[in-house]
Amino acid sequence: MRKITLPAVALAASFAIAAAMHAAAEAVTEVATEAAAGNAPPSFRLNYIGHQLVPNNTRFNGTTVGGLSSLDYDPASGRYLAVSDDRSKFNPARFYELSLDLSRFTRSATPGMDGVTFHSVTTIQRHDGGAFPNGTVDPEGLRLDATRNKIYWSDEGHRGIMLTRNPAVREMNLDGSHSRDFGVPYYYYPHGSRLGIFPGDSGVYGNLAFESLAISVDRRTLYTATENGLIQDTPPANIVTGSRARILSFDIDSGAPGAEYIYDVAPVVFIPASIIGFATNGLTDFVAVGDRQFITIERAFTLDALIPGTNSTGYSIRLYYADARNATDVSGMRTIAGLSVVPVKKTLLLDLSELKNADGSALAQGNIEGITLGPVFNGRHTVILVADNNFTRTQLTQFIALEMRHDMSKSPPAF
Repeated sequence: MRKITLPAVALAASFAIAAAMHAAAEAVTEVATEAAAGNAPPSFRLNYIGHQLVPNNTRFNGTTVGGLSSLDYDPASGRYLAVSDDRSKFNPARFYELSLDLSRFTRSATPGMDGVTFHSVTTIQRHDGGAFPNGTVDPEGLRLDATRNKIYWSDEGHRGIMLTRNPAVREMNLDGSHSRDFGVPYYYYPHGSRLGIFPGDSGVYGNLAFESLAISVDRRTLYTATENGLIQDTPPANIVTGSRARILSFDIDSGAPGAEYIYDVAPVVFIPASIIGFATNGLTDFVAVGDRQFITIERAFTLDALIPGTNSTGYSIRLYYADARNATDVSGMRTIAGLSVVPVKKTLLLDLSELKNADGSALAQGNIEGITLGPVFNGRHTVILVADNNFTRTQLTQFIALEMRHDMSKSPPAF
């Protein structure tokens, strides 16, 4: 969740399941449609199917539905899991099981929530059992591993004026009980000043840590990524320069960290109207579509928070094809500052600002923070996005459905 707080503004201003899963893995491998040793961009484009909006006052099983920051599709059940990034402020930290009927999605400015059905809600538990107290957790990413009957989730941690909490990647059982932690390297942990803007500070920036999770196609590797770079690597994204985020991998069986790659986040899209306006861009989620190949989300947002009478200048959501096969492995490097490294190669797939509804109106872009490969719909593979409403009345809980269509200017697809 990109929470707009005064410290954040100050910082910005200063800079069968097994069979089904096997079939799904094969389908995902086909999505990239590239030569095994090549670096060509994928031979597909993403087209807009439709979207649905969940009203911000929606309640389910005694909880407020909001803050949906991830989405993962289970082909065995045909349902989805979505984590809420509620820090146990409104209700205990939790994830939802839901279904989406893509045939009821519509290209309309007022689509409603037809076809969006919530089935259950599960509390995420601490390692010693019980719900997380208010302010002690920030769940952001979630992936289901149906092969192992486990769920992986990321806690963004916290770096603030009053306290810090290390970012974490964890495993839980299907009932929400804690299973284990993955081994996040020490140099991701907040160290130094609470604001992270002074010499000697290191680790993740506040609110710019682990938003994402992805499972490799072969189900052996778990990936997460920082939304922006580590403090010792690079400043946060701004209107002039981007930020050098890190993709961090883990061996699922052992939980040990593995290869790390540099992912260059683009500069902020919209320029604030004044120097006290808040602006950010970051890597909010990704999904694997091949060997170290992903579809990534970069979400930019600009807000003139302290100017009376102004509001958001908007979100900019861009989806990229990202290929890490030739990127430098920077694992174990506390910092890459001053070093020459080969970053992940990016190719723009879709700018959501280009999408139009049936009447020609622009698609309203929410705070897109989650992505999953969805079901085959009308004979085509799909990508489904979810937007986090930040538990506010002015933002959207939104599901967007896209289909993959073959680009006829490239080689024939493998599916």
